[in-house]
Amino acid sequence: MHPAQAPRRRWQLSLAISGAVAVLLTALRGVTPASGAVTDAPYSPHRVADSTAVTFTRDVAPILQKNCQLCHSPGGIGPMPLITYTHTRRYGPLIKQLVEAREMPPYQYDAHIGIQQLQHDWRLSEDDISTIVQWVEDGMPQGDPADMPPAPPLPEAGEYRLAADYGPPDLIVKAAKYTVPAIGQDRWWRPSVPSGITTDRCIKAIETKPSVAGRAVTHHANSIFVPAASEREPDATGGGGPGSVRLSEYALGKIGEVIPADACRIAPAGSNVLFDIHYFPNGKEIVDDQLEVGIWFHGPEVTPETRHRQTLGLYALQSGSGDFEIEPRGTLVTQGFHRFNTPVRIDSWQPHGHLRLVAKRLEVLYPDGRRETLSMVSNWNPGWHHSHVYEEAVAPLLPAGSVIINTAWYDNTEKNTYNPDPDQWVGIGDRTTDEMSHAWIAVTQLDDAAYQKLLTQRAKK
Repeated sequence: MHPAQAPRRRWQLSLAISGAVAVLLTALRGVTPASGAVTDAPYSPHRVADSTAVTFTRDVAPILQKNCQLCHSPGGIGPMPLITYTHTRRYGPLIKQLVEAREMPPYQYDAHIGIQQLQHDWRLSEDDISTIVQWVEDGMPQGDPADMPPAPPLPEAGEYRLAADYGPPDLIVKAAKYTVPAIGQDRWWRPSVPSGITTDRCIKAIETKPSVAGRAVTHHANSIFVPAASEREPDATGGGGPGSVRLSEYALGKIGEVIPADACRIAPAGSNVLFDIHYFPNGKEIVDDQLEVGIWFHGPEVTPETRHRQTLGLYALQSGSGDFEIEPRGTLVTQGFHRFNTPVRIDSWQPHGHLRLVAKRLEVLYPDGRRETLSMVSNWNPGWHHSHVYEEAVAPLLPAGSVIINTAWYDNTEKNTYNPDPDQWVGIGDRTTDEMSHAWIAVTQLDDAAYQKLLTQRAKK
């Protein structure tokens, strides 16, 4: 790498690792008030536009409250709060730039390919984007302060986000503490902790929560229920071996998982929780970092016998030997297949990759030969790992014999914004600068009767 490129490459690597903060810092670095991205121009605190103009209090604030303030609030992961008119107006042109480019809110999912009815969809509507653009172009009028909607309740830094819907977790499992150095290579921490579960339970929701200080350096955190007597270390993909049950998977940008009401992700009695935590130092030592998982259970009337079994699986994309290499300044496409021997419902799809990944696609090949694209991400951002959860009415129902096709595209050239060094050979591996090629897919296992029942219910609707 040419010496002049080094600061840029190091900063791009930091960008890809640091998640939400990095996305906005990308835009903030290199722009000045003179460029129009950030403004400190004088304003009137009671500036009111005519009744037909787009205003902050009436039109823009509700959009920010619904889509932005969860991160852009004091203690949130966003680099600046977007709560008041004063806060927001300063960054108005930058906000316009990012929402027009669909970089904010950060949710990588193609708008015109595949299933569009998603739960917890962060994307702004075309009307929302037009409203923000028009507001900035009109000079960012404040509007009538009486039009300002009441402030929504926002979680404090370090609180569970899902607690707003489900209350405090029924069970919190904490990993053993680990000190992340300020400088160094990737680190993996794999402690095993007793779960304390005494009878098989069905999980309603799960949230993996890094510490406030640790969320910028926690690349991913897998968690698995394993038999208490097991001493097996997780394999390269975080598997716990025979008798293990996947609890959850966390990566940058992911909040949690909610299990469909008719499904049961099992929390087995007498188990340990085996963590597989991948840390990446970012320049500041974090002493005794402690990651934890909050679990909400269904009531005792819901048992594994009363619900369909749901599993969260790692579905590989690479075929053949399970290995690949991307040559310097080269590109690559990988593809993998999985056949289901029973009917299933696909509940969610979470593509995974690192710095050279640029796009992923999920398709299904039906037994009758039809081929359908379910989901597509053409603008992959390694700072955000979303689990795309399908709405209940459209979650794909696949008959026995269906094959899912997972395709990934990689770019190891200088055209890839997140590429730290296009002159390197890149192979599959666990390090951040290596590459990965899989998708996390939540699948509910069905029998023929349940499959036909769901088809009939949808036909009636």
